[in-house]
Amino acid sequence: MAEKGSHNRPMKNPECALYVVATPIGNLDDISLRALETLAAADVIAAEDTRMTARLLAHYRIAAKRLMALHQHNERAAAETVLGLLAQGQNVALVSDAGTPAVSDPGALVVAAARHAGYRVIPIPGANAAMAALCAAGWPAPHFLFYGFLPNKSAARRNALEALRALPYTLVFYEAPHRVHASVSDLLTVLGGDRQILFARELTKLHETLHECLLADAIAWLDADPNNMRGEFVVLVSGAPQEQDVSQEEAERVLQLLQDALPLKQAVALAAQITGAGRNALYQRALARKQDRDA
Repeated sequence: MAEKGSHNRPMKNPECALYVVATPIGNLDDISLRALETLAAADVIAAEDTRMTARLLAHYRIAAKRLMALHQHNERAAAETVLGLLAQGQNVALVSDAGTPAVSDPGALVVAAARHAGYRVIPIPGANAAMAALCAAGWPAPHFLFYGFLPNKSAARRNALEALRALPYTLVFYEAPHRVHASVSDLLTVLGGDRQILFARELTKLHETLHECLLADAIAWLDADPNNMRGEFVVLVSGAPQEQDVSQEEAERVLQLLQDALPLKQAVALAAQITGAGRNALYQRALARKQDRDA
């Protein structure tokens, strides 16, 4: 099947490719053999931070390579350079500081440019902080939404969170240490304190921390120890609670039992909590029952 938008464009020089290579997010042992082979064979490595990539290559005794910088401030110009290298028949490996390139990291523009120009793009999968946090959380929710980094400014951040507030999916954010306190404060303001939050801090590193609590208690945990706000974060937040699939008969049975013993509003609130049925519908049903009883 032809790629959408490719117009059956013929593949340019199938002997070369852009390799999108995942590197460790902390522990240097978390790199695949295929990634090491690809880095060793590449003619050029496009790196978010050439100094960090040079240390990774030295650790694995990979011979010095031609390193070029490709980061958020030069990505468009660097993409043109990469296309030129591919046109010369050279293999280019793309890496970020840590984890998988082009996912909340630079790289998407150069990947798109290479694909649209007709060159092969080959993913070399590996470490990913979001997936590491999700698998360690043990949350049973079957779906998640990866958001990445929230906006820097509080007003924009709250607007973004408002758009996510009703979604039933686990929300996955990346956060930097200097912003995590403000971001969690906005999470609390917009989403409320009843949701679960999990901080996955410094994953795979010496001071790796996994802490789960109610969102209402999250600020207190951050403030309890300055170390709790150090390092890179993945933050998971449980999705919006959804109404449970209960029969109308069961919901009304529970409502009737509670309404016989409690004030109307309290009975409705407890019935909604117990059955998962909609509070508005239960309130209307309780009100009608009260009016019938008082008639």
